[in-house]
Amino acid sequence: MISASQCRAARALVEITRGKLSLRSGVDEKVIHDFERQISKPDDRIIETLRSTLEDFGAVFIGENGGGIGVRLKFTAAEARQIARLEGEGGVVANDRVP
Repeated sequence: MISASQCRAARALVEITRGKLSLRSGVDEKVIHDFERQISKPDDRIIETLRSTLEDFGAVFIGENGGGIGVRLKFTAAEARQIARLEGEGGVVANDRVP
């Protein structure tokens, strides 16, 4: 399950509107609005549908781990390859021989 704040934050991170989330998830836009504003709480099935749809857009939900709940973006395969390439650009890592 995700919280209303996580839903709102994930939508902001993946840069989609409530309307687009509604279209992709099949959940009425008013239900999403009311959930994010904590006006009402939809049933668990709807919340899981929103979570799954937001994950498809690239959100990763972080459960309570001592530091609080959260949400972040996941890396795409292309981004992971680019990071690996950039990490190796400095050459071979070796000990400095500075006295």
